[in-house]
Order: sequence, then C-alpha cells, then structure tokens
Amino acid sequence: MTKLQWAVIASAIALFLVMYFGCGHKPNNIKALEKSRALAAESTDVNALLQEAKASLSPVQTDAVLALEAQLGEAGADTSRVALLKQLSGQWYELGAPALAGYYAQQVAEATGEEEAWSIAGTTYTICIQRSQEQKIRDFCTGRAVQAFENAISLNPESVAHQVNLALAYAANPPQDDPMKGILMLRTLNQNNPDNVLILNTLARLAIQTGQFNRAIERLEHALSLDPGNIDSACLLAQAYEGAGDSAKASEYAERCRAQSVR
Repeated sequence: MTKLQWAVIASAIALFLVMYFGCGHKPNNIKALEKSRALAAESTDVNALLQEAKASLSPVQTDAVLALEAQLGEAGADTSRVALLKQLSGQWYELGAPALAGYYAQQVAEATGEEEAWSIAGTTYTICIQRSQEQKIRDFCTGRAVQAFENAISLNPESVAHQVNLALAYAANPPQDDPMKGILMLRTLNQNNPDNVLILNTLARLAIQTGQFNRAIERLEHALSLDPGNIDSACLLAQAYEGAGDSAKASEYAERCRAQSVR
C-alpha cells in the first residue's frame, strides 16, 4: 500500500474521530424496551465475543485483561469505573478486537452521557464493521453503531456529520432488504446540502471504491473549490485521477496531499 493510500485511510479515520454522539430523548421505559429488542435480535452477544477473544490471547495478555476486569468489579465511584472502562476499551482495541473495544466504549458513553464518548463508541463500532471478516461480528457492530448514530441525531438533528456517519454504517454493511440504503441517504444529504465538503468527500470516496472515477473527480473538484486547503479532497483526487488514467493530475494532487499531510 502506498504512502498516499495510507494518508487517505488515516484522514478517513480522523474524520470519524471528530464526530460527536449523544443520548436520545425517549422515555426510559421505551428506550429500555427498544434496547432489549435490539439486543435480542443481535447475531451474537458480548459474552460469546469475550469468550472467543480470550481464547486467542497469550498468558500475558490474558493476565492484563483479567486484572482490569477484577478492578472494574471492585470499582465504586463513577469516575473510577469510567477510567477502567476506557482502559478495557483501549486494551481490546490494541488486541485487535474492535467489537469489544466498542462495547466498553459504549459503556463509557452510557455512564457519562458525553457526546465525545458516544463519538468514540460509534467510531470504534464502525472500524469493527470495516475490519471484521465474520458476518455475525459485522452485524453485531452495525446494530450497535446505528444505535449510537441515531442517538446522536435525536440529540442534534441539525448535525450533518451525525447523518453522514449513520449512512456510512449502513454503507459498510448494507441491510439485505435495502442494500442501497446508505448510499441513498448520502445522496439525499447531498441534494439538501450541495456545498457540504464532508458529504462531497464521502460520496467521492465511495465512488472511487466502485470505479466511478470521473464522478469522484467532479465531486472533489467542487469540494476543493469550496475549501482549497482540505487535505481529504486533495488526497482523494490523487486516487481518482490515477484511477481515471490521468497520471499528470494524479502526481499533482499526490504531491499536494503529501505537502498538506506534513504540515
């Protein structure tokens, strides 16, 4: 993988990390019922994921996880408990289990109610969708990601970023009965917000993935006209022109991407 491709991937992950998510406003009994139904419909559960993940750990890794779990069981104060949940989330992320990292990040969000915590939980579940090979895990993370993003939208319906992230979750693992759901959501957002650079970049990235290079170029050139310093647009344009066979333009934007990356 080229440095340019790594730069684009890094910028995409950074894009996720700046989105924020919050809790909905439904009555507690309704939220509890909906959560119960959603969990019942999941293709796997956290205990099964924990059991499978722990079976693959080395003795040293196992000891580290068990030590944190023991401390969590004895934690009393909310601040202490939240700190341990964050450590467990980070530990599982480093161990290559983003589904479990997302689960503990979600617990942090539920405990604190902070938008940044919901952002991290939603981001981690989305990374899980992108990286996991097993469909049951992808489905588990998709359902949890959608819940987080819908909470964010109910808290701040005007945030385009929340709506983009919800669409991306659906696009990463489309529903069997509505495979175009995520894409259509993004197209609707684009129609309603034709000059939004985040939406233009997101649609262009998906167009590149499906070989629609000229369409991607059109969107990205428009994005750069609106925000000339946007690194995502420049890096994606290098890929789009390369795919379209325009090596001169690809080199021009690749250099622009590298220059902006080191600033």
